[in-house]
Amino acid sequence: MTELLYYLDLFGVVVFALSGALMAGRYKLDPFGVVVLASVTAVGGGTIRDVILGAYPVFWVANPVYLWLILFTAILTILIVRRPKRIPKRFLLIADAFGLALFAVLGTAKALSLEAPMPVAIVMGTLTGVAGGMIRDVLCNVIPMILRQEIYATAAMLGSCLYVALDYFAFAQNTSLVLAICGALALRLAAIYWQVSLPAFHISEKDAGQKPDKTQDKDT
Repeated sequence: MTELLYYLDLFGVVVFALSGALMAGRYKLDPFGVVVLASVTAVGGGTIRDVILGAYPVFWVANPVYLWLILFTAILTILIVRRPKRIPKRFLLIADAFGLALFAVLGTAKALSLEAPMPVAIVMGTLTGVAGGMIRDVLCNVIPMILRQEIYATAAMLGSCLYVALDYFAFAQNTSLVLAICGALALRLAAIYWQVSLPAFHISEKDAGQKPDKTQDKDT
């Protein structure tokens, strides 16, 4: 792992841990809950990626610095951010966008370094970017952003595809990393700013051939 790759990975862990800690504050979790939510958000996607690719030991087991960063970020968030509900929701989305872009591209780079085929690398990169946030949302009992109309997984896939393409054409790794991360981040931030979303798939009861149930069965 190059020095730039390593420091970007650390930054991604911090950003996603912040995202998880802020979400925990919105739902009034205790300090242990804050640390748990920050942890699963920060390392969830990378852990799944490493297990699937057989990259043992998992990255945070091999380097406990990641865990210390998560713990420090969670505690700092508790101490500094006294009222999470007063923080604009857009701030949480922006923090999540940075983590998404970083982890999608870094996950792709790691998969390629392990000689995974290009399609597999793209899937692993996308998974690295979205899985942590998905686990976070499930634990908070909200529909994960990846399953909503938000341009979320699409941005992760764009970053992964950009990195694979640039790597294929033999661009310098640092250049490929920066360009791919910027591409994924730009798409996600644009979607947040202009509230752009994918069309929803909806089947009405009429289209499904079912009559709306306007009455409830009465007790007999």
